[in-house]
Amino acid sequence: MSSRSQAAKDSKEDRGVRMEKIEKTEDEWRRELTAEQYHVLREKGTERAFTGALYQNDEDGSYHCAACGALLFQSETKFESGCGWPSFFDPAESDAVERHEDNSFGMRRVEVTCARCGGHLGHVFPDGPRPTGLRYCINSASLKFEKQG
Repeated sequence: MSSRSQAAKDSKEDRGVRMEKIEKTEDEWRRELTAEQYHVLREKGTERAFTGALYQNDEDGSYHCAACGALLFQSETKFESGCGWPSFFDPAESDAVERHEDNSFGMRRVEVTCARCGGHLGHVFPDGPRPTGLRYCINSASLKFEKQG
């Protein structure tokens, strides 16, 4: 483990936040996820724009990883971006998601994955609203919504 990775791990443990990483075989993921969830979360797929079950969800609540249940986003940070996927301007916690450079399909983007299980969620773009200026463009298939109350 690099010293930078160890420092980040130690920092999380000091705050009492230690998030246990989940590792499973692809066969285990296939058994636990629907075909669409598996395609998005494990094969880095993308659902068609404007078709996701949570795209127009305006209820108050929290959005969790469909694979492992980790809390990823809150409804207070969801906004209508017009892109065709649920959009958020900030994760629920700064360490809930991880960002990775993605140069696939001849584009330069930043992929977003679940920090707990590594599942592909979508991408983040620098064209969102204040206060962050970010737009986390997330596949509905990668999320489970828990209604508040």
